[in-house]
Amino acid sequence: MSTRLLLPSTILFSLFIPTIAHKHHNELSEEQTNAPVDTILWMHIFLQAAVWGILFPTGMVLGMSKSRWHVPLQSVGIALTIGGYFLGHAHGGRAFLAGIHGIMANILLIPIFLQLALGIYLKLHIHEETLRPWAVRLHGIVGKSYPILGWSQMLFGAIAFRGYCRGGHLGQCLAHYIMGSGFIAYGTILAIMLLLGERWIRRSARSPEWWDSWVIMLWGIVNTFTEHHGGGWSVKDMQHTVMGVLWWAGGLLGILLSRNNQRTVVPSVIIIMTGWAFSEHAQALMISTRVHAIFGYTLMLAGAARIVEVCFIVPKFTPLSEGIATPDDNHSEHTLADNPPSASADAGYLQAVSAFRHLPPFLLTASGVLFMSATDEELDFVHDSGMDHVTYILIMYSLAFLIYALVVSRIRLLATSGRNTSGNSSNGQAIELASVPASKWYAPVPNGDGESEHHVIGDDE
Repeated sequence: MSTRLLLPSTILFSLFIPTIAHKHHNELSEEQTNAPVDTILWMHIFLQAAVWGILFPTGMVLGMSKSRWHVPLQSVGIALTIGGYFLGHAHGGRAFLAGIHGIMANILLIPIFLQLALGIYLKLHIHEETLRPWAVRLHGIVGKSYPILGWSQMLFGAIAFRGYCRGGHLGQCLAHYIMGSGFIAYGTILAIMLLLGERWIRRSARSPEWWDSWVIMLWGIVNTFTEHHGGGWSVKDMQHTVMGVLWWAGGLLGILLSRNNQRTVVPSVIIIMTGWAFSEHAQALMISTRVHAIFGYTLMLAGAARIVEVCFIVPKFTPLSEGIATPDDNHSEHTLADNPPSASADAGYLQAVSAFRHLPPFLLTASGVLFMSATDEELDFVHDSGMDHVTYILIMYSLAFLIYALVVSRIRLLATSGRNTSGNSSNGQAIELASVPASKWYAPVPNGDGESEHHVIGDDE
């Protein structure tokens, strides 16, 4: 081995030694289970949470906006997450049973190194007419999967840390964590449509409720046939199965009523009825009953807020074939309604409507967090720790505020970074206070002086 390769090889070998030495346990003694968490493991937890929860999503957004900070930020993120990987295998103190978190950690190395290789290849600017266009698409797909992968792995880490979801608790964990994550994803998608995605809605010529109804119907079909596992029917089996029937039956009606770009309140009514059902869900512990009730009330409020939006704020999205963006186009998310007040009307109305439209996605996010925090194991731990339901619910709402703040800040970063900055207005793809009718994201914003400002939200990928 040459001298030049000796030092790097030694460093890599020394890094892998702790990984090889770290064992994944199939059985644990009481001493191993109750041992204190050492500093190295805390460093692993906070480092990976920061990288996958903040750094990588931010880098993804900067890549979508073609910012020059995309490559440096993602490079730092990859270096830190690999360091965090080694920390996770080098800790002492408390030991954990082998589980999905450790398996997923190894699987995540594939998209990490794939994305790194694709990024290096794209920087070379070779094979411009053959392989490069496909590499660009693959790079974008892998990059956009990072928030989902990161969310899943952080959830698996929390489960492993507490030793949850083993034995007979697995089914309940799957139900709560999958559906709770689904509500958070639903809220995130609504926020994206609110801030950036209305052009896509118009181009698709389908109302948002058409898509909602399809998801609700398909999930209802799955739920109908997966909630009862043989034997006698318990009260919970009947409730959950009938809830699946409610979803696919209501989803079918929603699909029919939302054809031809029509808006409908059926998905919102289904959300309200689902919330009511969970608010009446009897539980073994009083704290569990209270948490389920607040989850149900939050979901009902989200459905009611969505009905107000559909019926009174944005009753229709005009397809592009009927109203292509022009300097006098009033059909945009930024004007907030098909028949908004005149340009001379009080601008406070538009601000109030814009603020209200954040209510449904935030409440859906809060509902998802509450539902994910309502498993028997979690609430048994809270009950044994002496915490009351008020404190616990306020903690969950605080977490929901943080998640929604992160989502909105990343969406706004997309609209104000890279090619979308005002300094890049010359290319016709930036956010600017000027008329750019040819842009794919264009909408005039009435102001209080009777003049309109043109808000361009950049190209989609």
